[in-house]
Amino acid sequence: MTKISLTRSAGRAGIAAGAAALLAFGLAAPASADPVRAQYTGNAETGTTIKMNGQNTGTNLFRLQLEDGTELTAYCIDLETGIRSSAWYHENEWANYPGEGEFTEPAKVHWILQNSYPEKTAAELAEAAGVENRRFGDEQALAATQAAIWHFSNGAELSGERPDGVREVYDYLIGAAEDLPQTAEPDASLSITPESASGEAGGVIGEFEISTSASEVPVVLGDDVPEGVELVDLETGEPVAAVNDGDTVGFNVPEDAEEGTASFSLSTTAMVQTGRLFLGEDPDKATQTLITAEGGEATVSASAGVDWTAAGEEPPATDGPSDEPSDTPSPTDGPSDEPSETPAPTDEPSDKPSAPADDNNSPSLPVTGGALAGLVAAGVAALGAGGGAIYLSRRRKAADTTDVEG
Repeated sequence: MTKISLTRSAGRAGIAAGAAALLAFGLAAPASADPVRAQYTGNAETGTTIKMNGQNTGTNLFRLQLEDGTELTAYCIDLETGIRSSAWYHENEWANYPGEGEFTEPAKVHWILQNSYPEKTAAELAEAAGVENRRFGDEQALAATQAAIWHFSNGAELSGERPDGVREVYDYLIGAAEDLPQTAEPDASLSITPESASGEAGGVIGEFEISTSASEVPVVLGDDVPEGVELVDLETGEPVAAVNDGDTVGFNVPEDAEEGTASFSLSTTAMVQTGRLFLGEDPDKATQTLITAEGGEATVSASAGVDWTAAGEEPPATDGPSDEPSDTPSPTDGPSDEPSETPAPTDEPSDKPSAPADDNNSPSLPVTGGALAGLVAAGVAALGAGGGAIYLSRRRKAADTTDVEG
């Protein structure tokens, strides 16, 4: 579980509570290293055409280029699906094989990869299978290896007789194949948890936990790190230049720092072993699944960052009522030219419930619903009564004037 560390003072408990709320919405997700990715860039080698289950089929060693430029070669383990030009792949487990044909005996496929072309030369395979045909070369060795792989990956059979030694080597490989366990994942895992954090200048922001199978992984600070901001070990408070598994780090941001951001990244290498599956990344565009024929190094990396506001930054002003006295007189201010006449009290009982007495200990309630409608009606009635009183007053004045002149 990731926490956002700002300062230890109790005065920032509100910020800590806000950070916890943010974490509840997913900011604690680890910035795990992306899976090893590669793109199919073409054929590394081409073998002879063979018949599998009676159908003519081409054979190839495919070229996979990793994101760091490393190139691997791979065989097809999905006889039923074609390969898509420039398709992107990611390294995965045997158990996640998505091909059309069942991956029947993956452990034997692994043995084939360890004991055939290109791990073994064409001459070595010919000797092991007792082939004396001088026509047996790299193209035939590739074709025999691919046919043996399809036998164990898709349950397919090599059809027909071959005069070039492919049949003999194919028979030798499937007869000698043994179960080998799945190859290990790339040996340098790397992740940072979480991938982001927020806070206020004047303390340590972020509590990033490092998980890796490598040691002394160098830290690379981003170009956005301002002067005076440091990535520190949370246990010692000292700046860090390299990290190990289980370390926790955060950015120490000075109190006088302006609003800003800071990030860091980690990178190390991993060995992709022979026999690792590479699956197409786009589920909507099928491409055949590949299995590595040769191993190679791949780069794994992860990054994380923080952002902060300036210390003591006031929230923006809101539009609300002003406490300053208004210079604009109220419509009711000042003397009126019209006499005010208050209706006489009535002894008639009211049908309306009387308002409760003003009690300083009673909380006031918002006026809503029916209560608001009642107030509006009362206001309209009061306006009507006032208008009637003014009208009667003017009639009396007019009558008095008539009497005097007559």
